Amino acid sequence: MHVPDGFIDLPVSAASGAVAAGAVAVSLRGARRELDERTAPLAGLVAAFIFAVQMLNFPVAAGTSGHLLGGALAAILVGPYTGVLCISVVLLMQGILFADGGLTALGVNITDMAVVTTVVSYALFRALVKLLPRTRRSVTVSSFVAALVSVPAAALAFTFFYWIGGTTDIPIGKVLTGMAGVHVLIGIGEATITALTVGAVIAVRPDLAYGARGLSAPLKLRVGGELVDAAPASGPEPVAARSTRTLWATGLVTALVLAGFVSFYASANPDGLEKVAADQGIDRKTEPHHTADSPLADYGVRDIDDARISGGLAGVIGVGATVAVGSGVFWVVRRRRTAADTVAAGGNA
Repeated sequence: MHVPDGFIDLPVSAASGAVAAGAVAVSLRGARRELDERTAPLAGLVAAFIFAVQMLNFPVAAGTSGHLLGGALAAILVGPYTGVLCISVVLLMQGILFADGGLTALGVNITDMAVVTTVVSYALFRALVKLLPRTRRSVTVSSFVAALVSVPAAALAFTFFYWIGGTTDIPIGKVLTGMAGVHVLIGIGEATITALTVGAVIAVRPDLAYGARGLSAPLKLRVGGELVDAAPASGPEPVAARSTRTLWATGLVTALVLAGFVSFYASANPDGLEKVAADQGIDRKTEPHHTADSPLADYGVRDIDDARISGGLAGVIGVGATVAVGSGVFWVVRRRRTAADTVAAGGNA
């Protein structure tokens, strides 16, 4: 789904850049309400994990592969505003370091892959969890459905961008049919990865998953004919209260293993957008990437001939860079919230 330079004309690319900048600005403000001392460290890890999993293209049809977009996963784990920022950081790292996704198309990619997937998936997720019983299973099922829908939604968003700003004269009906068909299949993979990850997190620390907050309703007792909340049980903390540091370290090691080792076995077939673009001729005016001479271009380290070592090292560097930049961004956002809270408390004193 990474749109390269040349697919969309400059006026529409510029307009989408303005939309993306506005969405990021709104998300920076909204993330202050979502991030706290527990979730702020997790947000940088979520960005790095999504970067790693996006390297794992999986086959979906003859000659076509797909990979995680991550909007639903990020929104459910750390909140929709923070989710937009997570995917934006990933796209920025991919575009600058790895020549993946055009720089003039960065606004298109952020709007499509960060904003559309996050907004659509989280809105659907919230609607489902309100309708279903508040259980871990319902949260996992809701995350599956939300992620499944988010991918064809992103495909439709790209089709809209192409309709108003495509640089090749391809009938929009063919583009729509090609994009929608293959991305429904990719959505199944997205949904599976999202549900498994969300299920794993809420099984260990449901308090850290934004979409699972308040999952366990307090025990009710009937007193004088009325239901009241029972006092919390005393005793040792349950398994779900394990150290955040342990969860963070486990997640980081998992991301490093996926990007540094498992990625070597990913499908080499073109992803959904690449396949449709080649089949329909959308890619006829693709422009060279502005960072094509990057030492990490195409997810390999220059001058290292062994493909396994080159790709693995590039993946590890990408995870490290993404977690560093992402954690820095979310640390600043969290600091601003703390400063704002301090000022507000002082004014009310």
